Amino acid sequence: MDFEEPFSQQTMVPLMNLNGRSWALGRARVLLTPRGQDVRVIREIGPPLLKTSLVADSCLDMQRPYLFPRKTLISPHERLSVGIWTGASPTQLLTPDHKEAGNCSFTSAAKYVFIVQKSYQESETGPESSIITKVKGITTSEHKVWDVEEYVKPPEGGSVFSIITRVEATHSQTQGTCPESIRVHNATCLSDADCVTGELDMLGNGLRTGRCVPYYQGPSKTCEVFGWCPVEDGASVSQFLGTMAPNFTILIKNSIHYPKFHFSKGNIADRTDGYLKRCTFHEASDLYCPIFKLGFIVEKAGESFAELAYKGGVIGVIINWDCDLDLPASECNPKYSFRRLDPKHVPASSGYNFRFAKYYKINGTTTRTLIKAYGIRIDVIVHGQAGKFSLIPTIINLATALTSVGVGSFLCDWILLTFMNKNKVYSHKKFDKITPASEPAPQASTPTDPKGLAQL
Repeated sequence: MDFEEPFSQQTMVPLMNLNGRSWALGRARVLLTPRGQDVRVIREIGPPLLKTSLVADSCLDMQRPYLFPRKTLISPHERLSVGIWTGASPTQLLTPDHKEAGNCSFTSAAKYVFIVQKSYQESETGPESSIITKVKGITTSEHKVWDVEEYVKPPEGGSVFSIITRVEATHSQTQGTCPESIRVHNATCLSDADCVTGELDMLGNGLRTGRCVPYYQGPSKTCEVFGWCPVEDGASVSQFLGTMAPNFTILIKNSIHYPKFHFSKGNIADRTDGYLKRCTFHEASDLYCPIFKLGFIVEKAGESFAELAYKGGVIGVIINWDCDLDLPASECNPKYSFRRLDPKHVPASSGYNFRFAKYYKINGTTTRTLIKAYGIRIDVIVHGQAGKFSLIPTIINLATALTSVGVGSFLCDWILLTFMNKNKVYSHKKFDKITPASEPAPQASTPTDPKGLAQL
């Protein structure tokens, strides 16, 4: 901003007038520049001014320039009282005729405490919650059709479940001897001397027999083990189930209860016309139809379905119940959000897979199919907060707000100075009295306060 040549003097500001007498509750300095019939406050020097007002309903922010009416110009013939922080207590802004121009500090604090924070309410966080889930859909892989009973684990329909999208199956495993996996530490060998009989590797697939045998394919050799054979690396077959998986539907039935307020609600519409059989979730038109397509969930989480289906991952479905119970129950509605929970940018820990086996007998011999499953795990997470008007927090927070802006201290000073018999003694101890000169003093380049003021 461009200004005309500023005044070189530092103007002293008397701060408050009480009962017709001038009292110094604090001091501040401001630098002024002339601009026609107005003056502009360039910056504050010294303690920060209280954010207060020059007129009844506007606030003064000393962090940016303001134009002041001519009558508020601080000159040898006029005086302006402004409010500043003095210790923990703010004073009020007074114009030269000592009429109160207002103080928006308390108003701002009250708005924040009671409107934004709703501190007039008693609150309860973490509602009691129950979740029931159900997945529907079929898909195919090479030479096989998969239904819900095969690709959803576990089948109980809880808040955490997995939808398998790719499998690596090792068929016809039986108890016997076979080469160890080449990926196991110290499994490769050149002769029997490299294999210790009876050695058991916790990250391996069985008990070593002491023999060095050819691997399943290639010229390599590994130590022979006794266990479920063949091992996974030797005979696994990969199958992809993700072709139709984006169209799987997931019903998420959620009920919450706030015991303090005896309030309960669910996320399903109370209808008997078969509504749930023909609807899918839409935030605007079908909020109470919690049937989501798997592709929709992955898309809202910002992920690629093809990549997630191949490597696996964890998606969180977050249901938030923030309820203002001073309003009708119809205003308490669930809000859904979706995000990936596993760290996909960390290669060592990204993705999601698990193993399980299917057992059967062939000619009396126990046999199994080992399945390493990659999939999308869904974690349904419910949280929220409810609030309702209560007199006790209203009184406590009102008193706190008054104290925080120094109104309590101001009121105490006003009572002691106005109604006590020894108010003169109290005022003498608390304030320095300033007597204004009858003639205006010439402006000087430095202040002449006998007690010494803060330097610029």
